[in-house]
Amino acid sequence: MSVRYATAADVPTILRFIQELAEYEKLPDEAKATEEDLQRTLFGPRPYAEVLIAEQNETPVGFALFFHNYSTWLGKPGIYLEDLYVQPTARGGGHGKALLTQLARICELRNCGRLEWSVLDWNQPAIDFYENLGAGPMEGWTTFRLTGEALERLALENSN
Repeated sequence: MSVRYATAADVPTILRFIQELAEYEKLPDEAKATEEDLQRTLFGPRPYAEVLIAEQNETPVGFALFFHNYSTWLGKPGIYLEDLYVQPTARGGGHGKALLTQLARICELRNCGRLEWSVLDWNQPAIDFYENLGAGPMEGWTTFRLTGEALERLALENSN
């Protein structure tokens, strides 16, 4: 078992993992990313996120996609884990823990104040896994999101 940083050559694998994750989360129609999108946004002139790949016998079996955020209260950067996915046939083999361990190491090396992520309320296996690592839910916080027409409408406010 090993964990490594993804390269541009991994884009097809990253996209496949994103699509598999969307299927697992029962949201297959929500995954709109293309190889071109990932190439541009992960490995282009201004990368917006980073990716770790978990491998078993040099075969990719999972990934973690993450990016920096910032805590004004801590005065430090943090890391937000957007996606963590391990293929069903490789689950229970320590790959998810290896990916999170590497992310924790990256947090320490980069002097980050926290590592955080979201999990679907119904995903009890993931919740149990995270709690066994010492993570806990953030009580009293609700995630908000602007997308599509609502985002476009707000962007156009007072632009005349």
